[in-house]
Amino acid sequence: MYLQKMFSCSQFLARTNAMQAFIRAASQGKMPLARAHGKSFAHRSELRQAKRIVVKLGSAVVTRGDECGLALGRLASIVEQVAVLQNQGREMMIVTSGAVAFGKQRLRHEILLSQSVRQALHSGQNQLKDMSLPVLEARACAAAGQRLYDSPPGSDDAKLLDTFYPGDQHSITYGTKSRVGIGGMEAKVKAALWALQGGTSVVIANGTHPKVTGHVITDIVEGKKVGTFFSEVKPAGPTVEQQTEMARSAGRTLASLEPEQRSDIICTLADLLTERKDEILSANKKDMEHAVSTGRLSPAMLKRLSLSSSKLNSLSIGLRQIAVSSQDSVGRVLRRTRVANKLELEQITVPIGVLLVIFESRPDCLPQVSALAIASGNALLLKGGKEAANTNRILHELTQEALSIHGVKDAIQLVSTREEVEDLCRLEKMIDLIIPRGSSQLVRDIQRAAKSIPVLGHSEGICHVYVDHEASVDKAIKIIRDSKCDYPAACNAMETLLVHRDLLRTPLFDQIIDMLRTEHVKIHAGPKFASYLTFSPSEVKSLRTEYGDLECCIEVVDSMLEAVDHIHKYGSSHTDVIVTENEDTAEQFLQQLDSACVFWNASSRFADGYRFGLGAEVGISTARIHARGPVGLEGLLTTKWVLRGEGHTAADFSEQGSMTYLHENLPVAQVLPGCRTTS
Repeated sequence: MYLQKMFSCSQFLARTNAMQAFIRAASQGKMPLARAHGKSFAHRSELRQAKRIVVKLGSAVVTRGDECGLALGRLASIVEQVAVLQNQGREMMIVTSGAVAFGKQRLRHEILLSQSVRQALHSGQNQLKDMSLPVLEARACAAAGQRLYDSPPGSDDAKLLDTFYPGDQHSITYGTKSRVGIGGMEAKVKAALWALQGGTSVVIANGTHPKVTGHVITDIVEGKKVGTFFSEVKPAGPTVEQQTEMARSAGRTLASLEPEQRSDIICTLADLLTERKDEILSANKKDMEHAVSTGRLSPAMLKRLSLSSSKLNSLSIGLRQIAVSSQDSVGRVLRRTRVANKLELEQITVPIGVLLVIFESRPDCLPQVSALAIASGNALLLKGGKEAANTNRILHELTQEALSIHGVKDAIQLVSTREEVEDLCRLEKMIDLIIPRGSSQLVRDIQRAAKSIPVLGHSEGICHVYVDHEASVDKAIKIIRDSKCDYPAACNAMETLLVHRDLLRTPLFDQIIDMLRTEHVKIHAGPKFASYLTFSPSEVKSLRTEYGDLECCIEVVDSMLEAVDHIHKYGSSHTDVIVTENEDTAEQFLQQLDSACVFWNASSRFADGYRFGLGAEVGISTARIHARGPVGLEGLLTTKWVLRGEGHTAADFSEQGSMTYLHENLPVAQVLPGCRTTS
């Protein structure tokens, strides 16, 4: 049986007798809208299941903004979206009440054309005199008929109501109707609630705004956060917007705590990881069993999902290291300058603000990132994958338990798995930095979606190891094995092996091939390498490939400089290695390569925050600004300038002023929150 679902995918859902008759007939099986269980969908994510959909177009959607005819481009887009949904096997219907508005436009133009110039000008002046702007009431919810807000949309604090629960309608006061509509927002809401009572889901969304009209209908059916969703189920918890506000408020308090208090929170969390490990492992067991039964995760992803007592012990030790090493991070003075007499300037470290960390499969990421956020005084939103829902839930509960000892429980929030990543990336006024932890595809998707929010991360980990013709046999074998085989799925694992041409058909090269075969590494030959072989391995499809498994590409280069050029062309600026005993060659490689991490005679697996001594990392960045390489605590801080004076003004330093600039560098003194420097 088909589910009864009706959408208002334009500005309004107009409450007309015709529409009511249509829905009534549909519910009786006389129209293509059949009742299944008599209940509407409770959550947006369920909208994908809709089979029979009514698209109601408001007058402002059908007509042009300049009132000069039909909005043909907009209508074409709507028809195209409806066709896409129809081709997916859904039953679609479009209805509209825009004929009245279009008729008014035609009549108005005919009247103007029949007037003389003098009459038209006189009429226009009288219309201007009589014109008055409608004033929305203090709690009006209509934004020119687009969707529902909790306050007048013209005010600074107006917020779009993502979900509307019928029990909350008493708190809404309605404003004016649109420029061409025949009913106000109150009529639309009443019609939506009437449909909801009959088991029909409703969404009221903007059908005219250029930023959202491209895919508004298909986006709604896909469950994306577009417009206002009407639901008979009262939201169980705060919205993600409310969570962000709660986190920011508590985050400011967290940043103002003494360093010892923040360290105390982290140490408490470290203790809870070991004291409550049975609860954690029990939750993780449920996630593992579900993942295995569904078969949706690869062996590598299952390994990341799994927790053990040893992992929890290692996590606990790592958190204590963060607690000890981070006490001077927030409020540290980086620079002091005497601008003039009794006018001193300081540059100090401060938290970035609200971080959003999106991670896949790895629940151990949650306490690590939480500890770094606490140490740096940042608020944090965590969005984990649904495959680790049970484990993430218990770990977040323990994190909030630790935070509560100093009254900042809300500084770290776990976002519901129902929230779409793309919707989170649109909160540009609420989130200051996004940190993705997952596959290269996840990172790329987030970088595309987060148009206005900085993203810290790398989309690919195409790491190279170049073996020079003056390399040590033992070092080369050892480094290649560790770089590729220690953890093939890691972003710092070797994906391409570059070999100097002089090493071909030498014992060193034969030993490298034998070792890779012994470790069951599948070899793909680069174009030049394949040309040297009579019977070659499978030729590589692309030299820019991140395998993430026991596979790698081997390519031949004529020199170190050619290796550098190859890496610049096909690499991802992550981590690259040279193996050689020639110091001059190594130094030239280190200087010319512009990757985030460049190593000489060391495994690429050292590109890690813990191995660098950063305590832990939130990720590895290949960006050129802010943090680069493994990003630990320092990468979660920014700076602000503090100027202390005694009534100084810029005019004091003009030609007529009595003061002169000194710009003297002063010794940097350690300053903690609440303290003040003295000169």
